[in-house]
Amino acid sequence: MLIILIITITLFVWGKFTPDIIALLSMISLFLLGILDLNETLSGFSNPTVIMIAALFIIGEGLSQTGWTAVAGKKFIKLAGKSTTKLLLITTLGSGILSGVVSNTGTVATMMPVTIASAWNIGTMPSKLLMPVAFGSNTGGLLTLTGTPPNIIVNNTMIESGLEGFSFFEFALIGLPLLLITLLYFKFIGFKLLPNNKTNNKPVDISTTLHKWIEAYKVDDDYYRLRVRSVSPLLNTKLGDWNFETEHHVSIIRIKRRHPNLLKGNDPFIEFPTNSTEFMYHDIITVKGNTEAINAIMIQFRLGLLPLEPIADELQNNLINQEVGMSEIIVTPKSILVGRKIRLGNFFKRFGVQLMAASRNNVPFTEREIIIKAGDAFLIRGAWSDIEQLKEHHENLVIIGSPEGIAKTVTNITFKSYVALFALVLMIVLLVFKLVPGAIAALISAGIVLLFGCVPISKAYKGISWISVIMIAAMIPMGLALQKTGTAELIANGLVDTLGSLHPIVLLGGVFLLTTTFSQVINNSATAVLMAPVVIISASTLNMSAAPFMIAVAISASTAFLTPVGTTTNAMVMTAGGYKFSDYFKVGFPLLILFLITTLLLVPLIWPFYNI
Repeated sequence: MLIILIITITLFVWGKFTPDIIALLSMISLFLLGILDLNETLSGFSNPTVIMIAALFIIGEGLSQTGWTAVAGKKFIKLAGKSTTKLLLITTLGSGILSGVVSNTGTVATMMPVTIASAWNIGTMPSKLLMPVAFGSNTGGLLTLTGTPPNIIVNNTMIESGLEGFSFFEFALIGLPLLLITLLYFKFIGFKLLPNNKTNNKPVDISTTLHKWIEAYKVDDDYYRLRVRSVSPLLNTKLGDWNFETEHHVSIIRIKRRHPNLLKGNDPFIEFPTNSTEFMYHDIITVKGNTEAINAIMIQFRLGLLPLEPIADELQNNLINQEVGMSEIIVTPKSILVGRKIRLGNFFKRFGVQLMAASRNNVPFTEREIIIKAGDAFLIRGAWSDIEQLKEHHENLVIIGSPEGIAKTVTNITFKSYVALFALVLMIVLLVFKLVPGAIAALISAGIVLLFGCVPISKAYKGISWISVIMIAAMIPMGLALQKTGTAELIANGLVDTLGSLHPIVLLGGVFLLTTTFSQVINNSATAVLMAPVVIISASTLNMSAAPFMIAVAISASTAFLTPVGTTTNAMVMTAGGYKFSDYFKVGFPLLILFLITTLLLVPLIWPFYNI
């Protein structure tokens, strides 16, 4: 067992293989060598911890897809204004708060683009802000039971050992002080240690992208909103009854229902009108056409002209949301579309995508009908899923940027956004009042997110970090084998004999240092799985409460501040911030020492060593 453990840790440190592969190899070796039977070997894949973590990824993806994480991220950045210090504190605090309810990886993925954009806007380098965002997200995971996998792992280990687990917000008793220390550290010390690396990653956010499209395609020249009056001949007729495209040279892009008798609950938006779409009184029609054509249909159909917002706001607020968006495509020489005649405003009917505008050699088309040539660029509008499907089916069409990435920057709050938020609140309530087991609470909330379409099932599965889930499931048998073979007891006895005989504080410090050493090179979940049974046995041997030591495991498993490989969040900001390996040690070591001192001072006061 010791040999397998040493080889597993060595492979984690080496980094040649992904963590899930290493964990699976370790799990299989335990079975082949007869250490575990079949049920014990596969027990991790039915463990409540694994199921709960997978469900939490879906809930987090629901919040991201429905706009909440984008809204939160932009609110945090707006509060900072033009102050570098304010921006540093806001981004660090924001990532900490978000990671209490969203995965650390999801938090950094959300905060990173707005942090980079804000850094450039106020004239500082992203390297001064990105590492604090990563460290803040790691610390913020300590605010709630579900904030980070090590919290869930130590809690479930306590329960499986017949001990009382931790309440949902109990981790915040130490998490809040640590987050405050992180903020103060970066304000007074860490900021001076952070490098000022010059990078070429000035981002293109959705607003910048829209302005670029407006300039490149002259979208603002022929974009209008019209209202259907009570005297309009369009009333109670269908779109197909009128040849808007061929006779009037006008494209109907979108219809917003404002009929006073529109039933509550009905979707007021018809994003992609078809020939069967019926016009109703007070409809607002988004149309595309030249000024003469628009004037002509306004007179003929007695339509009212509505004022537009600034065109970028108009596009972002009325044509783009979490489900529908715009993207830019370029036709390559091998595309089957080359040589085809196409009419702007029409659909790629197979994919339900509108052709909004086109340009050739950076010159916008004024004609409505064109013959496609290689290199032509098109501005398209459709459901995000349809745009992705278009990309998959037409390998010789190049989609500029990431539609899915742009979709997550949309801040429109819809009905589905509130459903996703309700699902999160419901899970917290179920956990706080212990109405159902944690895994069931997470599954109920994830089910609500999926049933109401807050995130498509395909994207929900993509949103799950399967490497993390499989790794944890495959590592749980390792913890079982450590106990079954007496290896955990052997390691625990070593801790007890060397440190436990001195003082509980010394043992607490030893647990912290051993765990944080592992966490610098091993995934924090794997570290928690390995350390939890050792700590339980150590505390039991000394007749002490396991709670303070298990809290120390959760804290120190989240202190991978010294290397970029300790957590995914550290790795995510490395390239964007232009960081070197040594930067993490220089900035992270003083913070790690502060965490150790705070743990030794506060944990025994909150969770006493001896039960009274």
